[in-house]
Amino acid sequence: MKIKLGVIFGGETVEHEVSIISAIQAMNKIDQEKYEIIPIYMTKNREWYTGEMLRDVESYQDLSLIEKYAKNVVLYCEKGKYILKQKKGMLNKVVTDIDIIFPIVHGTNVEDGALQGYFQTIGIPYVGPNVYAAATGQDKVYMKRIFEGEELPMTKFVWFYDIDYKNSQEETLKRVKKLKYPVIIKPATTGSSVGIGIAATDEELIKAIDEAINYDSKILVEEMVQNLKEVNISVLGNYEHQKLSEIEEVISAEKFLTFEEKYIGSGKIKGKQGFKVPNPNKASKGMLSATRKIPAELTDKEREEIESIAIKAFRALGSSGVCRIDFLVDEKAKKVYINEINSIPGSLAFYLWEPKNKKYTELLDDMINIGIKDYKKRSSKTHSFDSNILAGFAMNGSKGMKGKLK
Repeated sequence: MKIKLGVIFGGETVEHEVSIISAIQAMNKIDQEKYEIIPIYMTKNREWYTGEMLRDVESYQDLSLIEKYAKNVVLYCEKGKYILKQKKGMLNKVVTDIDIIFPIVHGTNVEDGALQGYFQTIGIPYVGPNVYAAATGQDKVYMKRIFEGEELPMTKFVWFYDIDYKNSQEETLKRVKKLKYPVIIKPATTGSSVGIGIAATDEELIKAIDEAINYDSKILVEEMVQNLKEVNISVLGNYEHQKLSEIEEVISAEKFLTFEEKYIGSGKIKGKQGFKVPNPNKASKGMLSATRKIPAELTDKEREEIESIAIKAFRALGSSGVCRIDFLVDEKAKKVYINEINSIPGSLAFYLWEPKNKKYTELLDDMINIGIKDYKKRSSKTHSFDSNILAGFAMNGSKGMKGKLK
């Protein structure tokens, strides 16, 4: 009997379209002899849909077709089973049950622990990071604080809230200017280089902060690495066991890898709803759209340091499944800095595993098996007690309860 695998993607996030690309890539590679794939698409309006048409990239060129022909559903637990039921019409007809969920999502509201929290609340097994790992992996400030505690090498940084900047711009800028120009300005919880800017002057700094505030209430400013080489590595596993991929060197025409370099390229056309989707006649490569060198040109010492830091960072955040960890290397000073972790990376970083002779289908199967193991581990822990502290208590009108809580 096949395992019923719900692949969920989309959502209210600036990385909505990136999630669609990653999910369609994965669904085309999941072992269909072993898994029954059930696509679950979340619109930007937070509606959930299922149907075979959602595995076809052309469906996303006109979202009105999805609303018309796919089934609008909700996911919940009923008598120990996890059910997708139609939300409208057909007397709330059950569409299917699901054994395990595979979230292939990117960005705020989905990758940041919000979605994982829902899965954990209803009790369904799922693939990838848990609530805590997802939240800290999405918030770059939380992440850096944990990395600090682990004494991992990082560039100097400052962070602040948008309200701090609006109420006391001069004081906030004074803190930021303790860093050395040039600096990079980032919304703390977005990914895919959305809202990121670079500043080498006070004027550029203010402009970049104003842009970042459009995307987030928390802003991170970091010193830029000189003589920069960007390299990435992927980690597969959980807190118990980890495996490392090949290391890539990312080649950018800009001072950092932009959203356009990562995803747009020439493989996209503009859909009827105004956003860019994969061109069916020239299939998108997702993160493969970026120019990269695999393996990266590194010294043995640099390679060993990157691999060691990657394992420490992965375990410190309690990550699970596949992540990609990005590093900054100062080629002149021969210094390695950890930049950030991507808990559910674009294209699930499959291209970093192929040089290690791990095909994408095998990687996806490994991730699902890790998700099942994580679920069994969570289920083995004590989360509630049989005793009922409310037994013997009764409401006494407006005077409250009889009895006392100690």
